[in-house]
Amino acid sequence: MRFLRLLKIIFVVLRFGLDEFLLAHEKTSWLRHPLNWLLFFRNTSRPRAERLRLALETLGPIFVKFGQLLSTRRDLMPIDIADELAKLQDQVPPFPSAQAVALLEAAYGKPLRGVFAEFDETPVASASVAQVHFATLPDGRKAAVKIIRPGISRVIGHDVALLQICAALIERWWEDGKRLKPKLVVAEFEKYLHDELDMMREAANASQLRRNFADAKLLLVPEVYWDWCSDQVMVMERMHGMPISNIAGLRTAGVDLSKLACNGVEIFYTQVFRDGFFHADMHPGNILVTRDGRYVAMDFGIVGTLTVTDKNYLAQNFIAFFNRDYKRVAELHIESGWAPAETRVDEFEAAIRSVCEPIFDKPLRDVSFGKVLLRLFQTSRRFGIEVQPQLVLLQKTLLNIEGLGLQLDPELDLWKTAKPWLERWMSEQVGWRGFLKALRAEAPRYATLLPQLPRLLHQRLNDNVAAQAAPLMLELLIQQKKRNAWLMVIALMLGAALVFAAYVYFIQ
Repeated sequence: MRFLRLLKIIFVVLRFGLDEFLLAHEKTSWLRHPLNWLLFFRNTSRPRAERLRLALETLGPIFVKFGQLLSTRRDLMPIDIADELAKLQDQVPPFPSAQAVALLEAAYGKPLRGVFAEFDETPVASASVAQVHFATLPDGRKAAVKIIRPGISRVIGHDVALLQICAALIERWWEDGKRLKPKLVVAEFEKYLHDELDMMREAANASQLRRNFADAKLLLVPEVYWDWCSDQVMVMERMHGMPISNIAGLRTAGVDLSKLACNGVEIFYTQVFRDGFFHADMHPGNILVTRDGRYVAMDFGIVGTLTVTDKNYLAQNFIAFFNRDYKRVAELHIESGWAPAETRVDEFEAAIRSVCEPIFDKPLRDVSFGKVLLRLFQTSRRFGIEVQPQLVLLQKTLLNIEGLGLQLDPELDLWKTAKPWLERWMSEQVGWRGFLKALRAEAPRYATLLPQLPRLLHQRLNDNVAAQAAPLMLELLIQQKKRNAWLMVIALMLGAALVFAAYVYFIQ
């Protein structure tokens, strides 16, 4: 089975002339002309990026999804390839309804009629790893049932193994192979696939996002019906809306497209800067719009997260960026360990300035956040800076949001819309607001810890004195240490009182 699949991959590679990527190496470039002459079925008249896209589509859904991942790695891929792979659409024929029913009955351990009051065997959506059916729960609630494709784990295992072989060949024989790190890209792809295959994980992502947007003013997230979920099945609230790509239909329904575009940007920045938890697969197929102009999020297999460290790093970079302090931006990269310690600050500063300075001379609506991030990634690559996976997801999502927003409203000013959120976030992360926020978060822990410190400190001081002091000086040192210790105890108790007072103030 794996051997036959490998033969098909080799045939497709030769048919679309993808051996060009391997034979670009100086040691093998002489083979290109003989192959072009011998292989009459080759299709090499189109650009290389287009041929790569067509080959991935020919090889099936797993390779299509891999192409989608490659299109997000603009820090690694040549621009022409990244742009072409971004056109890939994940439209896959559904698997037979009988298989869907059998899988559900195996998951629940009883006939389907004993699980749902109604179940529509005709799928309403189909993707590379799962498909969706509508159903009605026994209590009358309308639901959407997402089912993992049968046997998809085995298919993924075979295809990923073959991708690893291809990646190793590319890394060895393509002249740009080592720089593009294809083996690491395949490993990242495998991780994403395994995450998407776990329906309980996706359900948890949906539940967290729904909790973050509990007010439902801008974004609706379906409720997860946990009693019907398993690792292969996710059951959630059925949502209603119009695909966001249906611009004509949205206009007919009276939706304000300009406001819709601004709300989309606000939703994204709220997820990133307020919650540090964001939907990282915001393409049009995963977004609906209600008649009153609210977004509906779908498909929660891929999410991004940002730690407090990530947020702090980004906050300081944004502050330095808006102040045009490119030297500080360079220093932050080196201090964080992202840039090699031997990087020259002045050279890195000059490179960042060349990327960022031109945008300050243009109207904000003429500046693309996505393109600025892309050039920054390219600069980072030049200086050997390690790209952080969570920030690549952030860049990918920002590019999606920017493209979607401009499709809804060509006059959208992404910076002007984002600026209030950036300023609010930075004020919460740094300065006195950040200090008070951190104090409020840490106060309960310190209120418990501080009363114990005098005893622990006194015990530690006595232990140190007993172990280190000479016998004749022991008593004198103990008395001196005790006096110092009680001074510290008094200071700590005053600090504890201040923290406790602050805690009570904030809670009330």
